[in-house]
Amino acid sequence: MPIATPAQYAAMLDAAQKGDYAYPAINVTSIVTINAALKAFSDAKSDGIIQMSTGGGKFASGLNVGDAAFGAIVLAEAAHRLAEKHNVLVALHTDHCPPKEVETFMKPLIKATAERREAGKGNLFQSHMLDASNLPLEENMKLSKELLKICAKNEIILEIEAGVVGGEEDGAAGAEMEHVPDSKLYTTPEDMLAVYEALNGLGRYMFAATFGNVHGHYKPGAVKLRPDILKLGQDAVMKKYGKAAEFDLVFHGGSGTPRHELEETLAYGVVKMNIDTDTQYAFTRPIAAHMFKNYDGVLKVDGEVGNKKAYDPRAYLKLGEEGVAKRMIQACEDLHSSGKTIFGKV
Repeated sequence: MPIATPAQYAAMLDAAQKGDYAYPAINVTSIVTINAALKAFSDAKSDGIIQMSTGGGKFASGLNVGDAAFGAIVLAEAAHRLAEKHNVLVALHTDHCPPKEVETFMKPLIKATAERREAGKGNLFQSHMLDASNLPLEENMKLSKELLKICAKNEIILEIEAGVVGGEEDGAAGAEMEHVPDSKLYTTPEDMLAVYEALNGLGRYMFAATFGNVHGHYKPGAVKLRPDILKLGQDAVMKKYGKAAEFDLVFHGGSGTPRHELEETLAYGVVKMNIDTDTQYAFTRPIAAHMFKNYDGVLKVDGEVGNKKAYDPRAYLKLGEEGVAKRMIQACEDLHSSGKTIFGKV
């Protein structure tokens, strides 16, 4: 099955919202990690989201190129071909584009989709994220409105963020937790109303509201999540504008979050959860084990010749693929998307 069409992606989000579940969104950097995500979604019988950051795109383009948009296009094209062999729906998304990279990252990718559509092909990407959370809300919404209009013309969903997700992830704009005031870590109902009133009617969008969430891993007690923030905001917006105003919310910084806290957010309208730190570790951990266990095979120690079967990259990269797939299946289970693919139904 090819990557989800815009209509199928919209149906995925609608199904998640109605069914109180969410899709894991995994950041990928290579064909190996794309295949890991596809394996997980297929094995879990879950639809899902594959996304690329500016850092991931730059990495994928190669050391001599270093072009984030070009690398993201390469990964997306590969995902389109690879997804044809799987019987689940997968959407392609880009993660955390700061305002300073809109012209060099997001807009070229929107253009790539527009060119495909003109040629009678499907969208290259189904959604993009603008992370203008470092701007005052009024400026954030001004840029969000501009980009949402462009996205809507190409049946692309825009993800926006208001508030600050602490920490740092894959080059994403964030902040050290001790330097972020609570007013930024917790999006207010007033801010959520302002977002709705600024963007309503311009096109479909997702909203990454902040409720104390951070990128990366922290020891127990360091992260103080308040999922009720999401409920308070949703209630404020729906009280004023009705049930149809309910946000499609996004949970950033989902790695390491206890399952009961993940589940609570699902009842408040979260339909997408980003996962990157956990999958990076899930990729590296089995590779590290392979290196330690096969030290004298992967290295030519004391004049020996080593063991080609041990240092062949395929020997350990497939272990990384399996590790990521296993972690992503757990994410599908935690977010209750397992067994709920709408493939073949829309």
